[in-house]
Amino acid sequence: RTGAVLQWTIHANTIPNWTRAPMIAHSQLGYAPNQDKVAVIELDRNDLGAPATARLLRVNADGSTQVALEGAATAWAGNYLRYAYRRFDFSSVREPGLYVIEYEGQRTAPFRIARGIYADAWHPTSDIFLNVQMDHVLVAEAYRVWHGDSHKDDARQAPLNHEHIDLWAQGPTTDNRYRPGEHIPGIAVGGWYDAGDFDLPTLTQSEVVASLARLREHYHLDRDETAIDEHLRHVEIHQPDGKPDVLQQIQHGMLWLLATQRAFGYAINGVTEPYVWQYHHLGDAVDKTDGLIYNANLRVDQVRNGQSGVDDDRWAFTNHSTALNYDSAATFAAASRVLRGYDDAMANEALAAARRIWDEEHARAPSTFHHGNTTGNDPLDAEFSAAVELLATTREQKYADRIQALWPQVHARFLFNARTVARAIPLMPAAYKAQVEPDVRAFAAQLQQITSTNPFGMLITEGGWAGDAAVVQIGLAQHELHQQFPDLIGDDMVFRSLAYLYGTHPGSNVSFVSGVGSVSKEVAYGNNRADFSFIAGGVVPGELILKPDYPENREDWPFFWGQNEYVVALGASYIELVQAANEIAEAQH
Repeated sequence: RTGAVLQWTIHANTIPNWTRAPMIAHSQLGYAPNQDKVAVIELDRNDLGAPATARLLRVNADGSTQVALEGAATAWAGNYLRYAYRRFDFSSVREPGLYVIEYEGQRTAPFRIARGIYADAWHPTSDIFLNVQMDHVLVAEAYRVWHGDSHKDDARQAPLNHEHIDLWAQGPTTDNRYRPGEHIPGIAVGGWYDAGDFDLPTLTQSEVVASLARLREHYHLDRDETAIDEHLRHVEIHQPDGKPDVLQQIQHGMLWLLATQRAFGYAINGVTEPYVWQYHHLGDAVDKTDGLIYNANLRVDQVRNGQSGVDDDRWAFTNHSTALNYDSAATFAAASRVLRGYDDAMANEALAAARRIWDEEHARAPSTFHHGNTTGNDPLDAEFSAAVELLATTREQKYADRIQALWPQVHARFLFNARTVARAIPLMPAAYKAQVEPDVRAFAAQLQQITSTNPFGMLITEGGWAGDAAVVQIGLAQHELHQQFPDLIGDDMVFRSLAYLYGTHPGSNVSFVSGVGSVSKEVAYGNNRADFSFIAGGVVPGELILKPDYPENREDWPFFWGQNEYVVALGASYIELVQAANEIAEAQH
């Protein structure tokens, strides 16, 4: 139809002289005794009578309170969003205990000051969230089944010249031996659901495995709270099985990544559902497909030899991407180190695949197919990461030579490669560290500038997807650079990043990590979002800044994925940040 098809009439309403109550942004989890502790008080700009002091109250065993500190709520001089801000610094209070903050007649929920405050803050993410995201297994928790053994019919080659939903696309060729629509055997194993939906982007799988490998290598995690049986395709939450969960999760991710390498010989973009009705499916992923391989020669009501006439199998998007292949090589090299002694066969296959990918990519022209966010990171960044991980694993000079040769380009993209650069320094000659030093100084200055633009002292992005991933990564980048250059760059962003996630952010003081902190996200965009519920340990994108100046994170409507959708790679990197904070806190103590 043309012309006027639909008209909206909008009625606006205001309340004369209304002022918003103050919001006391603080960490809902609490603080280590020796870390900086700053609450940010967010005020309506018309709240002209806001007091200039705040109080920290200690909660006694009988429930009574006593003043631990009464101090200045100092006005923040800048201009940020639509509110006025004050900062209440109570870093001087170090005595362990239970506390609340009081300001203008309001009290926060209680939080702790305690040694070991971060020691178990990662447990819900490891014990619950990562398990719930596992594909190709049944996941049970006592009497609850989170989901059945999903996608046993994976997967069919995607059609050519097809732009799909959710940023997926297939180009003019398959880049492999499979015909469009043909079943690809052997890849119905391992992997994690990307987010609140059920696709498996290869880059996401690589990022999760890489995070878990760093956690095992640097923090020696050996927590055992989950029984994972890949042969039976069965997972039991809160049922130890005598094996470190982190190694079993690495193994689960590698099963899918290596299976796709065997099937295609390179890293594909990933697999996703073919139809919109499956894309917006809510609830148990086992119901998205019938679990039987599609056979076009059968009627829709026929089943024969493990095949059916129901066209519901996921599609594999398979265009070759040099960047994605290098990303996988980096992950394989790292995983091979931590799997050694636990699953030597997988460790050997992973390292062999990493070496093969490196040699093949250097022997051919780069593949530049790019679409959406499924085709890999920047090719330079990916190659640099692969070189660093292969050097760490093999100590072969050719990888060190390539790291050095790439430096001019890495220098130009230092912000995107800071963590990888830090990991390269111990592997390279002393001259390499000297070469990096000016960039670290510049990074420290840039970080200071970025974090001084708002009262929260944090990088707060303003794109269409909220910025908790950037919050985590900036904290980890500073931490890893600090370990190499302790005199040039601080380590404060680890605590500040976590405080932000746990409630020291604009708009509200809810913790963006479900189940962590006194008040946390209880309505989120997980695969159970239709229940207006949450998955413990999931981390949401966080505060979305709506133009021009309104911070939003809805607690009454989970379907805004840019604010509320759990992403599995963010959960894994959050565990890294918590481990760093716990290490620093213990050293301070």
